[in-house]
Amino acid sequence: MSRFIFKPEPMTQKNSTYTTSTTFSDTKPHYLLLDGLRGVAALMVVWYHIFEGFAFAGGTAITTFNHGYLGVDFFFILSGFVISYAYDDRWKGGNKSRLTLGNFFKRRLIRLHPMLIMGAIIGTATFLIQGGVNWNGEAASAQNILLALVLTMLFIPAFPGAGYDIRGNGEMFPLNGPSWSLFFEYIGNIIYALVLRRLNNRNLFILTFIIGILWGVYVITDVSKYDMIGVGWTLDKINFCGGLLRMLFPLSIGMLIARTFKPVKVKGIFWISTIVLFCLFSVPYIAKTGNFSLNGIFELCCTTIIFPIIVWLAASAEDNQSRFNPLYKFLGNLSYPLYIVHYPIMYLFYAWLIENKVYTLAETWLTVILVICASVTLAYAIIKLYDEPVRRFLLKKFNKR
Repeated sequence: MSRFIFKPEPMTQKNSTYTTSTTFSDTKPHYLLLDGLRGVAALMVVWYHIFEGFAFAGGTAITTFNHGYLGVDFFFILSGFVISYAYDDRWKGGNKSRLTLGNFFKRRLIRLHPMLIMGAIIGTATFLIQGGVNWNGEAASAQNILLALVLTMLFIPAFPGAGYDIRGNGEMFPLNGPSWSLFFEYIGNIIYALVLRRLNNRNLFILTFIIGILWGVYVITDVSKYDMIGVGWTLDKINFCGGLLRMLFPLSIGMLIARTFKPVKVKGIFWISTIVLFCLFSVPYIAKTGNFSLNGIFELCCTTIIFPIIVWLAASAEDNQSRFNPLYKFLGNLSYPLYIVHYPIMYLFYAWLIENKVYTLAETWLTVILVICASVTLAYAIIKLYDEPVRRFLLKKFNKR
């Protein structure tokens, strides 16, 4: 196993890029700018879903903030970076300090699963508030609603057309659609623990290159017929294979960055990165020409070149931006809960759009503000009242064993 090129120093006032968690003492220091950018990407995904709602309600294509779903691919790169940084060197050492497969999976479950359960509960509540009917107005049985809740809590995806696909969209998790990316995140964690963490840098690069070629062919030749890389959300063969490649490629890139990068300092990189991400996500849809997806080529450029550069530079930042550290920490803490809880609220928003026949931001700007504020407020409340206390309790129980 190759060593890290870059290791954070202990926290001091002169080195405030990193911070240790006050809640979970066994975690490594954080790269605060990466945490902040994760929160920015989560907010941009929420913003994208607003315009997805206008298109869904009006039966049209998305015409504003077209590429906001690329925030998910940015998450995957960050996940690869973080998981490699946090765990690569923990698989070695003495019997007491060495990380085992069982301990690794327990830690990841404690980190991720409590919010997934809460997302399922909130999704059930919003579905019932909508009247317990799918988008065609057909009522779901109490048995199928309960089954959907239990299966989502256990993180077992729904097959399209199954009775427990209660919204009728074919989503893996009909109570909380965006959970599909966490499904692949779980798969990525398993592959990391069994395979990727054992590879040296050279072999990891070769594997990443091969996966990238497969993913590139998939996207450029438009295998999914979506003319975009937004695959993985439903459980058919094309989406499952595409979703797997969509997760593995950026995850591996993130690992390579964590293992090999040398700091390159750029002043104001957080704000520059935020602007760049917003501009990229706002690029209009690029129409297909011939047999090749120009839109897919643009998205591959984002995920293969621009996003890794952003992660590289943000991880290189030092204490010249320390006055913003509380903001970075807040955004980082907010990112995962916001991603998980916002879409059940979006379901209510979409239903409201359909009922009132309004399909533009100009007609709904006040409601949009309320939806975003409600999503952020709910996410923050869940962090403090549920997620942190539950994870603290579980880690305490886990560490006693």
